[in-house]
Amino acid sequence: MARSSRVREPLWVRLILRTVVVTYLVLLVAWPVALVVLNTFQDGFVHMAEALADPVVQNALRLTAVVAVSAVVINLLFGVTISLLLVRYEFPGKRALSAMIDVPLSVSPVVVGLALLLVYGSRTGWFGPALADAGIQMVFATPAMVMATAFVALPLVIREVVPVLEEVGDEQEQAARSLGAGGAQTFWRITLPSIKWAVVYGVVLSLARSLGEFGAVKVVSGNIVGRTQTATLVVEQKYQNFEQTTAYSVAFLLAFASVVCIVVVSILRPKEES
Repeated sequence: MARSSRVREPLWVRLILRTVVVTYLVLLVAWPVALVVLNTFQDGFVHMAEALADPVVQNALRLTAVVAVSAVVINLLFGVTISLLLVRYEFPGKRALSAMIDVPLSVSPVVVGLALLLVYGSRTGWFGPALADAGIQMVFATPAMVMATAFVALPLVIREVVPVLEEVGDEQEQAARSLGAGGAQTFWRITLPSIKWAVVYGVVLSLARSLGEFGAVKVVSGNIVGRTQTATLVVEQKYQNFEQTTAYSVAFLLAFASVVCIVVVSILRPKEES
């Protein structure tokens, strides 16, 4: 039997590397999150019950759910469409489009919010005054919050679906068309089943990102209490108003939702790989 060509590092080197990595993760992730959990439940479920009974928190959680789910649906539709466009077709500007998709990952969310203000602001925006005259309020309302959230989370769907589309190829799709299947029939029976888990991963990650969005939403929402405050904005307000227990409770709910999303992804991936 041939010996493995992989070089194994000495035991002490491996131990040092593991210690450094674990220490880094504990200090950066585990310890801060654990402190939020401990402060939330230091007196049992009293603080959580008080937070959930607060009308401001209730409205913020409802609005967060509406904004996040709306953004995920938009990203699902446009993410799959853009992925098919990038993989299955050749056209001028394809590389530029692919690069633009990564812009939300590299640009500060605050910049995204400011850009939406410049375009859809009801007074000085390009389209805002015309929309306001038609009775449609974009900025400082739910529509702009959904747009900002969808913008920052869009790459998560596309970057999950594109590699899978490239891997499966288009042979089965071409065979289906040669047998008389239409475009819609080919998509629903051939393409979608082959990328379904990638779509699921993208949707779950997009949901987790949408629930925690802060910067872009704060700029376009106006942070109006009881109207345009999402859960992340409530955390900031409550903490600054010395209502730390409520802030910890809402922060825990956001962290818990994100962790659940990550766990779902980690459970689904081995099933697909097997």
